[in-house]
Amino acid sequence: MTRTYTHPSVLDGIAAGAPWADPTMDPTAIDWTARRAAAALPFPLVDGRPVNPYAPTGIRYGRNQLGHWGEQVCADTLVSLYDTNRHRWIVMVERGDGHGWALPGGYVDPGETPADAAVRELAEETGLTLPHARWHLSPPRYVPDPRASDEAWMVTVLARTWIGHHRRDDFPPVTGADDARRALWLPADAYDGQVFPAHRGLLAAELDEVTR
Repeated sequence: MTRTYTHPSVLDGIAAGAPWADPTMDPTAIDWTARRAAAALPFPLVDGRPVNPYAPTGIRYGRNQLGHWGEQVCADTLVSLYDTNRHRWIVMVERGDGHGWALPGGYVDPGETPADAAVRELAEETGLTLPHARWHLSPPRYVPDPRASDEAWMVTVLARTWIGHHRRDDFPPVTGADDARRALWLPADAYDGQVFPAHRGLLAAELDEVTR
């Protein structure tokens, strides 16, 4: 059965003029030439409507819980350190929307680079600023966001940094803010099964790569 769905929060965002919500309810009214040219991952159009390159999601038409049509690029951060026992810790945030624990991150704003967005989102959601950090950016990748549809989806660029060895009582402080209820340093091997679904595969791949 073909399902059509757009969450009421998206309609509320449109009514409020929120910058994250495309105002049109008809994606065929959008000029897709520029959006497709700038896309991080190629995607097709069918009858003038964008199609998730990793469809089906279960919702064929509409935006589900996402405000945009088509692709939205985000930047996420993986900040890690080792304690004096050589245990690895990473910064994670508890999302305010009930989707569990996630890496700090968010939308890349128009005119902003993913690297700048990653640093900004980290500071906004955790209060953590790392002026001397060396960031390593991954290629853009599709993430299976539970809020997505066949016509609205998320792509992320992961920014990774390691900030050395610290005593447990000397971890840089983090505090949840903005979209995050809480921010904590968590053991890197305790993330499975308790994080935002869009980040499970990403974390598994990245942490496995580091430990090989």
